Amino acid sequence: MSKPILTTTITDSTKTTRPATAGMHRDWYIVDASKKPLGRVATEISNLLMGKNRADFARDVDMGACVVVINSAKSVVTGMKSKYKVYFRHSGRPGSMKTRSFEEQIATDPTRVVYLAVKRMLPKNRLQDVRMNQRLHIFADENHNFSQKLIPTN
Repeated sequence: MSKPILTTTITDSTKTTRPATAGMHRDWYIVDASKKPLGRVATEISNLLMGKNRADFARDVDMGACVVVINSAKSVVTGMKSKYKVYFRHSGRPGSMKTRSFEEQIATDPTRVVYLAVKRMLPKNRLQDVRMNQRLHIFADENHNFSQKLIPTN
C-alpha cells in the first residue's frame, strides 16, 4: 500500500514560521497630529507601535517601530467632542474625582491627549509600558530632538 497523500499534505502545509528578532532594526516614523482627527491618528500610531504594518507581524513578539508625534497641541476631534469629551482623574479617596474637558486638557497638557488615546488602543499586556514609554515620543509643536531618518506617515 502506498502512503496516503492527505497526511503528507497536512504536515507539510502547517509548518509555523517565526519572525527573526535577532538583528531586527526598528524603523522610526513621524506622525503629524494636526492633519487627521485624534482617533485616526491614535489608530495609526498604535498599529505602528505594535508592528502591524510589517509583513512578518506576530502578536507575541515585540516588533513595533519608534514613533515621533508632532503638533499634538493642534490635534482635532470631530463634532462637539471638543466641548463634551471629558478626561477623568481620581486619587482613590472619596470625593476626589477631577474632570477636564478636551479644550481644558489641550490648554493644560496637549501631549496627554494623544498619549491617552494611544494607550487605550494598545492591548493591555506587559508590552504596553515598553511601547508607550520607550518608543512613543510626543511633542506639542513641530520641534523635536531626533536626528534619525524619520519616515513620514501622512
